[in-house]
Amino acid sequence: MKAQVFRGVNQLSYEDIPLPELASDEVLVQVRVVGLCQSDIKKIRYPLYEPPRIFGHETAGVISAVGEAVTGWQVGQRVVVMHHIPCMHCIYCLNENFSMCEVYKNITTTAGFAPSGGGFAEYVKVPGHIVRNGGLIPIPDSVTFERASFVEPTNCCLKAVKKARVEPGQTVLITGAGPIGLMFVMLVNYFGARAIATDLLPSRLEKALELGAEAAFDARNPDLASQVKERTGGMGVDTSILAVPSEKAFFQALDCTRKGGKILFFAEFPDEVEIPINPNILYRREIDLMGSYSSSYRVQGLATDIVFNKRIDVDKLVSDKYPLKELAAAVERAVQPTPETYKILLYP
Repeated sequence: MKAQVFRGVNQLSYEDIPLPELASDEVLVQVRVVGLCQSDIKKIRYPLYEPPRIFGHETAGVISAVGEAVTGWQVGQRVVVMHHIPCMHCIYCLNENFSMCEVYKNITTTAGFAPSGGGFAEYVKVPGHIVRNGGLIPIPDSVTFERASFVEPTNCCLKAVKKARVEPGQTVLITGAGPIGLMFVMLVNYFGARAIATDLLPSRLEKALELGAEAAFDARNPDLASQVKERTGGMGVDTSILAVPSEKAFFQALDCTRKGGKILFFAEFPDEVEIPINPNILYRREIDLMGSYSSSYRVQGLATDIVFNKRIDVDKLVSDKYPLKELAAAVERAVQPTPETYKILLYP
C-alpha cells in the first residue's frame, strides 16, 4: 500500500509499504479521508520523534478486514477511528484525566513502523484494545467521510470547553481564528455563550463572524482590552482560550479576562518558550490558569452527536483538499496559509 513515511525532519517519503498484518482481535480500515492537524505538522517539522513513522489521526474510512476474534464489526462498515482509548482503571482515568493514562499514550493505531496514528496511509490497523473499548464509531449513511473526520478534533475542543465550564450567558475570548479557533467559536455558541475572536488575518476575522462570533478583532489592535471590556460591561471575559501558541496572546488574554475568570491553554507552545508572570496578578485577581491536551473519552458520545447531527457545521471549515501524495504541499499550505486557508483534508 501507499503511505507517507516520516523519514526525518521535513522529510516525507511517499512509498510502498506492506499492508499491516492483523492479530485476531484487530481491525483493518481503508482510509477514505484524514484531516491534517497542527500536531501532525509539528511532528513533521521538528525533531520530536525518531523516524520512520506514519502520522495522521483524524481518520474516517471503511473496515476492510477483521480478525477472527473480533465481534460486532463487519467488512464494509463506515467508521471513525479514534487513535487513543484510555485504560479506564488507572488513577488518571479514575480522575477523568484520560489523556494522561499510559495506555492512552502508548497504544495507538498504526500503518507500520512505530505506532504513530497511521492515518497518512491507504490502510490503518486498529489495535484490539481500541476495537473493544469504543475506538471505532459507526458513521451513519447520511454523514460524509469528510464530516466524520472531525469527530476527533471536535472531541479535543469540546473537552477544553467542558473543562473551562463555559456556561450560557458567559463571554469567551478565543485567540486565533484558524480551524481550531473557529471550532471553538461554534462550540461556545452551542453552549449558549458569546464568543469574541482575535486573529491577524482579516479573512479569518470575517469567517469568525460568519460562524457566530459576537465580535472579531485584529490581534494587533492596541485597544483590544478596552474594546473587549466595552462589550462585557467593563468586566472582561469570563474565559479566554488560547488557540494559538503566542506569548503576546497570553498577555492579551490576561488583560481581557475578568477577576475570577479563567485562561485555558489549548495550543501547544514550543518547549523553549517561558512566560514570565507576576504571581500576584493571579492571586489578587483570582485568575485560574489551566491546560487542556488531547481528547476525553467522557465527551466522545457528545462530540459524535455534535458532528453527525450538525449541531455545529464543521463542513464550513474545510478549505483545501489534497491527495495523500501531496502531503508535503499540504503542510506548506498550513504553515503559510492563504487568506482562505482553514481546515485541510487528505485523500489516500
